[in-house]
Amino acid sequence: MKFLILSILFSLILVPNVYGQTTANPSLVLDTIEIDSDQFNRILRDSPIIELDKIHAISWQVTIDNNLLYANPEGNAVLRLYDHETHDEFIEIGMGSIPDNKFWVAVQTPDEGYIVVHRDLDRGWYPTAKTIVSFTERAGLTVNNGARIVVTNLDIGSFSIDAYSTHGMESSSDPPAVNSGVFVMEILSGDPGKNVFAMFPFYIAAAIGVLVGVLFLTKKRK
Repeated sequence: MKFLILSILFSLILVPNVYGQTTANPSLVLDTIEIDSDQFNRILRDSPIIELDKIHAISWQVTIDNNLLYANPEGNAVLRLYDHETHDEFIEIGMGSIPDNKFWVAVQTPDEGYIVVHRDLDRGWYPTAKTIVSFTERAGLTVNNGARIVVTNLDIGSFSIDAYSTHGMESSSDPPAVNSGVFVMEILSGDPGKNVFAMFPFYIAAAIGVLVGVLFLTKKRK
């Protein structure tokens, strides 16, 4: 009987491991976008808002790999991520040129307007590391500059990415901000609740409970 119990437990543990490797979450969406350097050699008002093919909602992560070669010490690479409901609501990530590598994070919401939530004027981001911007409806917004978390669980309400824009010059009379290189943005999103194995630990617990109950009753009758 002990051998039977162990066999059943082993099978229950094995099943999610096997199927978890072959069954993907159907809600997962992945976008990889390469932005050329010339897309940053413009001012904000001349920056078009580019719509994405799919909306990234509920839980998402944006990984930024900045491989741009800056041409102007005062130049920046600024990325704005826009909310699906209204493009008046956005998240802004700014990355300045070397050697200062200034870095800032700002958000604009209908209630609060434009607010800089983090600013670092020296070694704010790291060219050899990736910047990660993540969001969940429960935990809010978190930003990692490649070395440490600089924004933690900021409540910005509901936010679903459906567009982005880029710029890097403050004035049209400024010299170009960027000379060459590429800015890679990877967006991954999904709904954890749509993973068929998300509830599997609860199924295992229920099965073990039923098994123990049956064995207890059987032993008691004997």
